[in-house]
Formats: sequence, structure tokens, C-alpha cells
Amino acid sequence: MNDRHTQVVIVGGGQSGLAAGYHLRRLGVDFVILDAQAAPGGAWQHTWDSLHLFSPAAFSSLPGWLMPAQTGEEYPDAAHVVSYLRDYEKRYDLPVERPVQVLGVHRDGEFLRVESDSGTWRTHAVISATGSWWRPFLPAVPGRREFGGEQLHTVDYRSPQEISGRRVIVVGGGNSGAQIAADLAYDTELTWVTRRPPRFLADDIDGRALFDAATARRRALDEGRTGSGGVASLGDIVAVPPVREARDRGLLQATPMFTRLVPGGIEWADGTRAEVDTIIWCTGFRPALSHLAPLQLRGRRGHIATLGTRAVAEPRLHLLGYGDWTGPASATLIGVGRPAREAAKGIAELLGSGRR
Repeated sequence: MNDRHTQVVIVGGGQSGLAAGYHLRRLGVDFVILDAQAAPGGAWQHTWDSLHLFSPAAFSSLPGWLMPAQTGEEYPDAAHVVSYLRDYEKRYDLPVERPVQVLGVHRDGEFLRVESDSGTWRTHAVISATGSWWRPFLPAVPGRREFGGEQLHTVDYRSPQEISGRRVIVVGGGNSGAQIAADLAYDTELTWVTRRPPRFLADDIDGRALFDAATARRRALDEGRTGSGGVASLGDIVAVPPVREARDRGLLQATPMFTRLVPGGIEWADGTRAEVDTIIWCTGFRPALSHLAPLQLRGRRGHIATLGTRAVAEPRLHLLGYGDWTGPASATLIGVGRPAREAAKGIAELLGSGRR
């Protein structure tokens, strides 16, 4: 199979990859988006059934086109987001090839060589926009292999009907943990476990305020001022309507973290035990960056040093959509637009095709 050539390869066809494609198209840069998924929608097509956004549609939009409102819903559900991303691709005629699994990005003289299960591309620049959904994190808790019951991660959970009537432990004090615990509070024997007491944001705070807080903190840090603490200073959990309802009904009572798993259950530090059928680990994710391993850019702690979105040790590589690490709130729909624009601008300048 002959190598293919393009100015830029975007790895990942979710929200971050589409935002980058939008800005590259506006700058007249030739590019291709390689997406491992069989259909449009990125990770949104794999979430649990009841998931809703934190913000109204107009405040959850990619650059260039406001997300249409969803009839009867103030906060759109995941299926609505998938439809929006699918229509966004079509609206801007973005060149997405799928399903294409990128296996590795290599230096190849003046080019970067992108190897995939569908062939090889030689390109002048790469934007990595793979997100983190594909790399769920499980904490090292003693006894996990001896437990014997069912263990799921956020990525595996779909609906209460699948585990109705069971004794369930939901682990995690973030938004995913709270939302899944609220989802299960009515149909299971639920225990919600968190490392520290859960911190709910005020009921009138949604994704709009969170994006503003993250942006203000990043601006302060960039200007050499002390940051306000950003989103973390406000709390950990957005009180979306299902969470608010379960909390107000007294169904979201958090329990301190257990110390170990035992056959058929869990055990706390004082020796107290509880029998458990299913554990759902809502314990977060790590960036999905295995395709960048051949570039050998990771430091001692596995972190790739960046300046904005650009990799410090490889200026032909930009990382987009992995959280504040690559731009304030860049893992969100509304937050990815600005760093996507800066990445596209930087690449256009590198290629010598930036507009004046």
C-alpha cells in the first residue's frame, strides 16, 4: 500500500478533532481526520443512557455553529450531542476517515509518519485529539482480584435496569460518580463511597460558570498572577436535576472510602464489612496517548511537556482536548474551540500558510 501525504493528520474524530478541523479548513490547510470509531460522535456514543450535559445547548457548542436546542430538555442528552457532532462533520465537510486505528506516530526526516491499520500517512504536523475515555483508570485497592463480584468502570455502565436489585457500590466523588449514584439510587441497594465529603456546587451553577472560572484562572496564571483556584474552588459536583433530586430526597449520602476488597464485599479501616454484588469505579481516566510512544516525549511521570497545545520537544505535534493541561476546559465542547484555534494557527505558521 502506497504512503499517503497530507499537511496535517488529526488523530481522533470526536469534538476536539472536529474543532481542529474547522479551524484548519478556515486557514486553507490540507488535512485528514483519522477516527477509530465506526460512526461519528466520539466518546458520547458510548456513555450511560441518562447522561446530560452540564450546560444548555447554546453554551455547549463547537466553533462556528451553535448546538441546536433539544426539544423538552434544558440540558441536552448524549444522543443529542452525537447527532450534533454528526451534523457538524457534514456541515463543514470535514474529511474524516473511519474506522482507522492509529498505531504509532514516528519521526521520518522532515515528516511525521502516521502508521495505522489502514495505511501510512506522511505529514508535516499531527494534532493528537484522542481524549481519555478509552483509558479508564482503576485505583490500586488491595484485594481487587479476590473480590469475586462484578466490577465495572464508568465506561461500562449503561442503565439501572442492567443491575436492578443488586447491592451496588459506586466509588467516586466527581460528577460521574454522583450522576451514576443518582441513577441507581431508586433501583438498587446503593452505597456511594468517596475519598472526601462530596462538594456540590450551588444549584444555579452550570457549565457556563465552570468554563468562565477555568478561563479566568488560566488567564491569571499566564499573566503571572495568582490563580483563583478555578473550577476546583467552586466545588466538585454540578447539581444537574437528577443529582439534585436524589440529593434532596436524602438518597445521596456518601460513605468514606473502604480500605480493601474481600471475597464478596468490602472492608473499612475499622474492620466493618459490607456484602457487595457490583462495584462501579467512577475513578477517572488518563490521556490516551499510546500512539505517541514512538516519539519518546513523556517525562518521568508520563507527562508530555507542552507550551499551549504544542509539544515542547516536538513542535510538529499538538495535543488537544486533554483538559487544562492543553487549554482551559479543553476537554469540554465549549472549551475546546479556543485551543483548537491556537493549534491550527500555530501549524499554519509552521507550514508558512498562515493568513495575515
